Amino acid sequence: MAMSSFGRRRAVSISRNLCRSTDSIRVSATLSSLFRSFSSGSEENDVVVIGGGPGGYVAAIKAAQLGLKTTCIEKRGTLGGTCLNVGCIPSKALLHSSHMYHEAKHAFANHGVKVSNVEIDLPAMLAQKDKAVSNLTRGIEGLFKKNKVNYVKGYGKFSSPSEVSVDTIDGGSTVVKGKNIIIATGSDVKSLPGVTIDEKKIVSSTGALSLSEIPKKLVVIGAGYIGLEMGSVWGRLGSEVTVVEFAPDIVPSMDGEIRKQFQRSLEKQGVKFMLKTKVVGVDMSGNGVKLTLEPAAGGDQSTLEADIVLVSADKIGVETDKAGRITVDERFTTNVPGVYAIGDVIPGPMLAHKAEEDGVACVEFIAGKEGHVDYDMVPGVVYTHPEVASVGKTEEQVKTLGVEYRVGKFPFLANSRAKAIDNAEGLVKILAEKETDKILGVHIMSPNAGELIHEAVLALHYGASSEDIARTCHAHPTMSEALKEAAMATYDKPIHI
Repeated sequence: MAMSSFGRRRAVSISRNLCRSTDSIRVSATLSSLFRSFSSGSEENDVVVIGGGPGGYVAAIKAAQLGLKTTCIEKRGTLGGTCLNVGCIPSKALLHSSHMYHEAKHAFANHGVKVSNVEIDLPAMLAQKDKAVSNLTRGIEGLFKKNKVNYVKGYGKFSSPSEVSVDTIDGGSTVVKGKNIIIATGSDVKSLPGVTIDEKKIVSSTGALSLSEIPKKLVVIGAGYIGLEMGSVWGRLGSEVTVVEFAPDIVPSMDGEIRKQFQRSLEKQGVKFMLKTKVVGVDMSGNGVKLTLEPAAGGDQSTLEADIVLVSADKIGVETDKAGRITVDERFTTNVPGVYAIGDVIPGPMLAHKAEEDGVACVEFIAGKEGHVDYDMVPGVVYTHPEVASVGKTEEQVKTLGVEYRVGKFPFLANSRAKAIDNAEGLVKILAEKETDKILGVHIMSPNAGELIHEAVLALHYGASSEDIARTCHAHPTMSEALKEAAMATYDKPIHI
């Protein structure tokens, strides 16, 4: 078992939401429910999973595959959690649909495809998104049945370290017993002082997925992954988008050089940024919203008007400590024997794919096997256009570590496939240790960067050098050749620039 230092955590007392007793433990996470007829609450399970999101449902399926009797409790009535229902999946549907519209309006003619009177049918666009979500949620239910996972739709709370009481929507109740219980309740949108989300004028990412009309002016509070993605959706459809960010930079976790190019790209698309700025007042008395802004360091106030305000601050988990997370050890165990936690409710990247890896590793430990998660090798992707994907260390992090390193870069302007499709914005950047050539980090800004990054993820997992990638044959013409060329630039010289 190997986990990064970021992933190594001492088991400490879970406060506030979990009782300070080995006899009773409570979780404040909401789990509203309807008890499925094929579930059996009176029988003891080997594993009970609270939460049916990416971490929870994957943990439940993996546990069942390992021969453990498993029940999953989920509040929504549909599986997949925030990601599938009101997060990553519906947002990607809208990102794709809005991109298709934008291409039809602005790029088709360059390829000899002439269209006129291109219009937006917003209800149809939203219906396509909803159809994708519905199909996928039903698919997970099918996987539960296939793997014989019991499914409880319920509002649950611990009545003991081995029992979860569930209040059903129809007014009934049941108790689900388990030898091992996994908390996978996810996270929620973090509210801002003085900014009340009503999902009408001031919306969370959930509300931004279902706006009834395209706002003329959209203000996004928070320049993170979600805010920039949703801002891109409505910007492509015609909204004037302004992003207000308290920090001096957008996406602070991103490599600095890539971030600067990314921000310039978004600005070229019409997105305006107000950095080092905080919201100090909200006026909803009119038809729209009037925000009062102030420099982060203090100073003269200004106002900004919008039809819709999207609050896209960081997410929060179960309130167990100042960071809102449950502390676990390297085996995902809490201080209470038999109780585990995974995903967004514990430290680490708050990403669906990280939660899935947590879930698999956790049940492998429960089953007596060895699990493995390395949070330093979890890829991150911003699904705008172009996309930005990364894995490993940024250049700023490498400098902080004091490691001597080399940098290799290759622009997509010199990539034949990118030029052939007239979509050549972006670059690949590789950081490698100077002495050993071991790859430390890879950062890609390009169309489909989220697909290209996984070659780099695999390389980092196996401790590859930049020369290893450079000497690996890549099909021509492909966008992935830019990664090969960047690797060549890292340890030697590229060919095509």
